[in-house]
Amino acid sequence: MNRYWFCLSGLLLAVLLFGCAGKSSSDSNEMVLYTAHGAKIHGLDPGDIGDQTSAAYASQIYETLYDYHYLKRPYELIPQLAAEMPLISQDGLTYTIHLRNDVYFQPDKCFGKNQKRRLTAHDFVYAWKRIADIKYISKNWWVFDGRIKGLDEFREYTKTVQKGQTVDYNLPVEGLHTPDDFTLVIRLKQPWPQIIYMLAHLPTAPMAKEAVEYYGRDIINHPVGTGPYMLGRWHRGSFIELVRNPNWRGQLYPSEGEPNDFPDGFLADAGRAVPFADRLISVLIEEDPPSWFLFLQGKIDASGIPKDNFSQAIDQRRQLTDDMKRRGIRLYTFRDPSTYWIGFNMEDPVLANNKPLRKAISYAVDRDKYIELFTNNRGETAYGIIPPLMKDYDPNISKIGAHYDVARARQYAEEAKKLNGGVMPKLKFAMPGTDVVFRQRGDFLIKCFRDAGLNIEIDYMDWPTFLDKIKTKSAQMFGLGWVADIPDSENFLQLFYSRNISPGPNNFNYSSPEFDKIYEQLRVMQDCPERTELYRKAERIVIEDAPAVFILHGVAYILTHDWLYNYKPHAFAYGLSKYRRVDTEKREKYRKRFKDF
Repeated sequence: MNRYWFCLSGLLLAVLLFGCAGKSSSDSNEMVLYTAHGAKIHGLDPGDIGDQTSAAYASQIYETLYDYHYLKRPYELIPQLAAEMPLISQDGLTYTIHLRNDVYFQPDKCFGKNQKRRLTAHDFVYAWKRIADIKYISKNWWVFDGRIKGLDEFREYTKTVQKGQTVDYNLPVEGLHTPDDFTLVIRLKQPWPQIIYMLAHLPTAPMAKEAVEYYGRDIINHPVGTGPYMLGRWHRGSFIELVRNPNWRGQLYPSEGEPNDFPDGFLADAGRAVPFADRLISVLIEEDPPSWFLFLQGKIDASGIPKDNFSQAIDQRRQLTDDMKRRGIRLYTFRDPSTYWIGFNMEDPVLANNKPLRKAISYAVDRDKYIELFTNNRGETAYGIIPPLMKDYDPNISKIGAHYDVARARQYAEEAKKLNGGVMPKLKFAMPGTDVVFRQRGDFLIKCFRDAGLNIEIDYMDWPTFLDKIKTKSAQMFGLGWVADIPDSENFLQLFYSRNISPGPNNFNYSSPEFDKIYEQLRVMQDCPERTELYRKAERIVIEDAPAVFILHGVAYILTHDWLYNYKPHAFAYGLSKYRRVDTEKREKYRKRFKDF
């Protein structure tokens, strides 16, 4: 899933791993979680969500068939809206899923006077047909493309529907069958080992047809889900509030996990009903300093560490400073399944037809210096797309991928100029942020390009504008990253599959018949050594073609106050706010003690 470019500093990562919160506990007896988000929320429609900022909130509202066990590692899938794990045919092509019969959508006027409607299997079929509908222009069609019998044909049908006509969602799709209201049968064209993970991925959440038809395109601002929270208030330029869903069926906090979970306090609430918090409120703060001050004041429960405040929180031994310990602050660090890059639009004539230019830029960027300056060394140098956290990571990738080499960059730049007729136009770079830190990053890139004899112009913009620019192939170069949706390296390689070009996740608009052939082979294979070799072979093709400059793989540093309980890092799950608990009295005491930081 797309992530704000190199956003390991600031609060975004905390937002992705936590939930959000409401009014002060001193104002009522409610339990409220507080946080901040560093980028504008693009929308709350799961069918078209492709960024983590939006997913962080939509995942509190919408649910999927399966979810990850909160505490167990390695990560384990468990039923959520499904009543049990799927029944899989011997050939791996048919999945039969029985649903819970006690799930209701949140109360909403779209359902009429009753405002209560039970979830059925038909809501999944409708949601997936909607993603297939070409008129919807969903960025998540890549999830289903070429997978389910008859769904591609349904998509082709939607292309024939004329303007002013309505797409008939009642048309049958061979691979989506509902023998009764609580049974969903999925028939695949070919084996799809990752399907079980995708059924725990937000875009596959069910949608109520009544809600989509009632709100139309404004459904992005009026989510209607089955999750523990529902939208309360949302002022796009200031804050978002989520409140308890009175129709939610309920759930118990897990009673088992890893061996250390009991002594570490993660099982103290075992068997208790969740969610604990009554409301979640997150404030939009696009600058790091005010977010950090709010965290130190106790107005925010959890935070990342801005680069300019890193030494205030972490000492030279990479441990909490005495001041942080005095405040009762906890530190969590973990490898993030992420990769960040400079992307090239391979449909741009200047970049697409000039491989030496792409190579010049690849060698011009000082990755290690970037990691030092902008992440306080909270990252690992990237030479390819698959991060070290994934089991298919190639330990020899550093010998293959481009690295910082100014002389080599200049050599490639001269070749690029000759290929372009002797001169090279000023290149344009889309930067997904406007604050001081993003401008510092822009200055850094300008210097790297200049050292190689190239010129670059930085176009700074907010996150929704940036996403729209990427979706419409309007950016020549851009800074972006991807954090794994599922614990499978295929999730990274699909970023370069030609059928996934924008508005899909292949924002590079890269196309390689050689890569596609290998990708189509490996994506139907079960996990095995042969598949790992194919992953690495496909990655090397991408590295040679250079549609991107791979910069870093993330290492997360998260701080929490000691009044926030049940925080355990999770690489793949999003709807975690239901597990968070706050000691409101302890929070109020801290606020009084540290009101002046």
